Amino acid sequence: MLNTWSNWSGLVQAAPKLIATPADAGELADLVRTAPGPLRVAGAGHSFTPLVKSEGTIVSLEKIEGLVSHEPATSRARLRAGTRLGPLMHLLQGIGQGLPNMGDIDKQAIGGALGTATHGSGPKLGAYHTQLETVQLVDGNGKLREYSRTGDQDMIHATGVALGAFGILTEVTINNIPTYRLRRRKWVLPIADMLKSFETMMAAHRSAEFYYIPFSGYAQFIASDLSDAATTARPTEDDEAGLATLRKLRTALRWLPSLRRRLILGAIAKLPAEDYVQDWLNVYASDRQTKFNEMEYHLPFEEGPKALAEIIELTEKHFPEVYFPMEVRSVAPDEFWLSPFHKRLTCSIAIHHDAANDPGPFMWAAEPIFRKYGGRPHWGKMHSLKAADFKKLYPRWDEALAVRRDIDPENRFVSPYMAGLFGIEK
Repeated sequence: MLNTWSNWSGLVQAAPKLIATPADAGELADLVRTAPGPLRVAGAGHSFTPLVKSEGTIVSLEKIEGLVSHEPATSRARLRAGTRLGPLMHLLQGIGQGLPNMGDIDKQAIGGALGTATHGSGPKLGAYHTQLETVQLVDGNGKLREYSRTGDQDMIHATGVALGAFGILTEVTINNIPTYRLRRRKWVLPIADMLKSFETMMAAHRSAEFYYIPFSGYAQFIASDLSDAATTARPTEDDEAGLATLRKLRTALRWLPSLRRRLILGAIAKLPAEDYVQDWLNVYASDRQTKFNEMEYHLPFEEGPKALAEIIELTEKHFPEVYFPMEVRSVAPDEFWLSPFHKRLTCSIAIHHDAANDPGPFMWAAEPIFRKYGGRPHWGKMHSLKAADFKKLYPRWDEALAVRRDIDPENRFVSPYMAGLFGIEK
C-alpha cells in the first residue's frame, strides 16, 4: 500500500516512500541519517502550502510530545515539539502558567506553530516564536544541537522561524506568564467606521481583531483585556451556524447582491453582543469544522486599512462565491530573521475560501494587492513567492540561509518546494 498524507484542508497531497513516527530524539536522529530523502516534518497539517510534501520521508512528531520540565519562578516550560496546542494549554494551566497570546486554532503542534510564525493578535504581543528561550534540534547529519537565548541569541533568531528546514525540532523552552483571565467582548460595527478608527481601536485593547463579513458592509470586532473579575459563562459558539447561513445565502443569491446584503444584515442584527470573563485557555480558540483554504499577508501596520479596502472591493466586484469572513489582526515587531514581523509593527489580513471550491482565482487575484503594500506572506498559507522575492523582503535573508547550510549541509530537509523558497539548486 502507498503511504499517503494530506493537509487539513485536502489541498496538499503527498505520497512519500516512508511516513515515520519516531518515539524520541534518538530514533529521530537515526531517521535523519538513514531514511529516504528529502525529510519533511509534519505537525498537525494546518498549513496550506506544500511545506510537508515529500516523495521521500514525512516525519510525524506525534509521539514526541508533552511537558519535560518547568520553572515556577520564571514561568518557563520545556516542551517536546510534537505537543499540540490544545493539550498544551491544560498542561500550562496545571502548573500555573499561560501562553501570553494565541491564535484562534489550537490543533497545531507547537513545533509547527513556531516554524511558520503562527500568531495571535495584539500590537504589543509577539508570535509564538518570540517566547523561545532554548531550541533543541536534530541537524542534517543526525546530530543533536541546542541553542539558548543567553548564549546563542543569533542562533535563536535564525532558527526560531525555520519552516522545518533548519533541522527538526525536538524540544523547546518557552517563556510564559503566570496564569490569567481575560474579559472578551464582541460587537458589530460598519466596516467604514472600523477602517476609519483602525489604529485607535486596535491599540485600545490588549488583544483586538475583527472579521469583515463579505457583502455585508459590517465587521465583528473582538476585544480581549486582562481581568480580575470572577469567571462568567462563555456563550455558546455559533461560528459554524453563521458560516452555514452565509454559505446558503451565497449559493441562493450569488447574482442578487442587494438582496444578499439585506438578508446578511438581518442575520447580523440577530447576533447578540458578547461580554464574558474566563481563564485564558477558555477564550482564544474556536472550533473550526468547515474546511477552508487560506492566504494571509503581513503588512506594515499603517497600510492595513488601505489594503483591506481594496481586497473588499475586489471580492465584492468579482468573486461572489466568497462567503468566509476576512480576519484582521495586529502583531508586535520582533528580531527573528525569517519572521514576517521582523522589525515592524504588523497588520495581518487573512482571506479564506471554502475547501470545496478552487481557491486559486480568488487568492491569486488578491495577492498583488497584498504585495503592493509591502506584505510578507504567512509561511504556512497560500502564496506564490520564491527566493528572489524573499531576499527583498527579509534584511537578514542571506545570513539565515548561511545558518541553514551549516545545519543541513547535504540538504536532507530540502524538498523541491523548499528549494524554490530558498533558491537552492539541488
